[in-house]
Amino acid sequence: MEAVDPRNSLPWAAAPFVGLLAGTGLLAAVATVGALVDLPALLPDLPTAFWIMAVLAVVCDARPFVPPGRRRTFAVFPSTCFTFAILLGWGLGPAVAVQAVAVLVCGVRMGHAPWRTCFNVAQYACALAAAHLVLRAGPGAFFAGGALGWTDVVSVAAATGVWFAVNYGLVSTALRLRFGGRWWSRARQGLPFELLATGSLLLLAPVLVTAARASAALVPLVLVPLFAVYRMARLSTEQEHVAALDPLTGLPNRKALLAEVAEQVHVHAERVARDEPDAHLALLLIDLDRFKNVNDALGHAVGDRLLVEVTARLVGVLDGQDLVARLGGDEFAIVATGLTGVDQARELAERVVTALAEPVSMDGLLLDAGGSIGIALFPEHGEDYATLMRHADVAMYDAKHRDDTIAVYAPESDHNSAERLALLADLRRVLEAGPPSGRTVRGGDGAALPTRLAADPDPARPEGGPWWRLRRRRPRPPLDDSDELLNRILTGADPVRRRAGETADAPAAPEGTATPSVVAPTAGRGDPDVGEITMYYQPQVAIDSGEVVGVEALLRWRHPRRGMVNPEELIRVAEQTAVMRLLTRRVVDDVLEQLAKWSAAGTDLRAALNVSVRDLHSGEIADQVADRLTRYGIRPDRLQVEITEGALMADPRRVLDTITRLHRTGVAISLDDFGTGYSSLQHLRRLPLSEVKVDRSFVLGMADDADDASIVRSMIDLAGALGLRVVAEGVEDERTWRLLHAAGCDVAQGWFHARPMPAEELTTWLARYRPLRPTVGTDAEVPRRHAR
Repeated sequence: MEAVDPRNSLPWAAAPFVGLLAGTGLLAAVATVGALVDLPALLPDLPTAFWIMAVLAVVCDARPFVPPGRRRTFAVFPSTCFTFAILLGWGLGPAVAVQAVAVLVCGVRMGHAPWRTCFNVAQYACALAAAHLVLRAGPGAFFAGGALGWTDVVSVAAATGVWFAVNYGLVSTALRLRFGGRWWSRARQGLPFELLATGSLLLLAPVLVTAARASAALVPLVLVPLFAVYRMARLSTEQEHVAALDPLTGLPNRKALLAEVAEQVHVHAERVARDEPDAHLALLLIDLDRFKNVNDALGHAVGDRLLVEVTARLVGVLDGQDLVARLGGDEFAIVATGLTGVDQARELAERVVTALAEPVSMDGLLLDAGGSIGIALFPEHGEDYATLMRHADVAMYDAKHRDDTIAVYAPESDHNSAERLALLADLRRVLEAGPPSGRTVRGGDGAALPTRLAADPDPARPEGGPWWRLRRRRPRPPLDDSDELLNRILTGADPVRRRAGETADAPAAPEGTATPSVVAPTAGRGDPDVGEITMYYQPQVAIDSGEVVGVEALLRWRHPRRGMVNPEELIRVAEQTAVMRLLTRRVVDDVLEQLAKWSAAGTDLRAALNVSVRDLHSGEIADQVADRLTRYGIRPDRLQVEITEGALMADPRRVLDTITRLHRTGVAISLDDFGTGYSSLQHLRRLPLSEVKVDRSFVLGMADDADDASIVRSMIDLAGALGLRVVAEGVEDERTWRLLHAAGCDVAQGWFHARPMPAEELTTWLARYRPLRPTVGTDAEVPRRHAR
């Protein structure tokens, strides 16, 4: 049952709208009063063709054409064709009279309010009067007989355009004043349909008059092309209607949802401007849980029946003003209008959850049709369809991740925001720019490597190609006989001197100001708009001897505008894209190059680097590490790869294969964040591990928390029994360091010894460092567990 048409209610308080009605009626009366006064004298002389047209106009308007899928306000009135033809042939008075009778009949037939019918009569009268003025400016009466010239055609075309402009302009203005919204957006929305429907009827009028010239019997034949126009319009609108519907459920599809949201956004924007309380629009995105399991287990036929049942439940929850659409698969969307805030949107979502909570019976099986719902609100969460849809999608996945049923969009849950996409683009740029130019790379034997060997392999040289091809293409290095050459040699051989040379020209920092650890990009180094990737190194110290036995390589990126980017956010942004591959290659190259520099300078350190899940799945990292070890002349035992337990859970077979290949190369494998993952004992038994790293979350609290201390001691004992080295992360005070020594931990890493620092600063730190050996005292006693 169709809802009551709101256009039949007259808001007397809306002065502009009432003024438009009165003004249109007054203008119509003034423009047509003379022609109507002369009409009685003309009636006896009007031909049969006129009376046939008049009857057809009234009869056709008694049943106007309503396109399928549209409201009755989009009805097409055939009387337009006949009354415009009467205007061309017999003048303004007869045309206005016939149009008024047709509008009255149509108003009674469609249940229009009296004031609305009067406005429609005045509206058509104004349009006919304006067209009549244009025709009078032309060569003369169109139905006077004789041949028609180009001036007649131009005059009729101009009158047609004026009629359409006046009529459509009055209707659009009335709707704007009555219901609000932007005038042009409302006018533009219905303009294509009106041009097609009403324009076709107006252009058919000259043909009708021409036929009446020959014989009145030809006038009824116009019903044939008129019916053809109706039929074409109906087929067109039916196709458009079908294209906007989901074929399975009959619900509006994504295309119809977009149009509905776009229209409602304009309406609610006007309400926001007027500070109305019901100015909120909610977009609810619904995704069914475990629907794929139904399709896989019972077949798509049962899945389709489930979707039809879900559709019926969703439609039953909503009132007549809201719209529910199917986006595809098991995704539905609801557009809720006229809300006062997020609470009403949540209430609607809870009603949907309640409706879907009851199991659906399918062939004797009870199927769960529950789902997750994400809510995005206009204008808080977006002001257009694309933004609202994306934010509702983010909220829906947030609900799934939290094992909840309803979630409202929150910016902190948006892991793919425009800001993060921009960050990902900048990361790609800095990685594609490559490492800073002009660096000298030395192999493990101390010899300087050619630039082409230090960089990626020559793309023009095939893998394993003959050596003579590379020798023939190697450019001869230019000779430098200046004193600068000797200075570079001395500076490169002395790390302390090199560090001093880099900072000699830098302006002195004010006293008490921390000196930035990252050197700003200079000319020829990367892209100044995105900064430069830098590797920091944190020492790992053997607890018994106090000797530095290794470092952990940590990624740092100081962005020119964003500052220091959080490493966890950086990895999270890159890990699901191909940028992770570029990032891993850059890290491996930088770390092994730095190991070669340290080896050439006589510093023998082991470096540990972290790899992501994506790296372990592809297996490319094993080939890259083997290639770089050979190129830089680094012993494999100088490199250690750290993996997390979480990385093992996604695809254990492929991960284990990559780890095994690395182990066969001679690279040590360390299990990072030990104790925070899953199936730790199983991994310790199956993996070719050399080391486990106790997570900092346990180490930080072991000095004060008996539970943390017991967990750390248990992990150390377990790893020791399996012959694994134990590294404790997060050692930030002396008491924790002594407790770890008492527990038998092998290596400590944390701010108690040193913070992460660039390679140059680490060289200086190593030159000043003196080993510190712990002594067992009373403060090394493990905290006792309190009685519970």
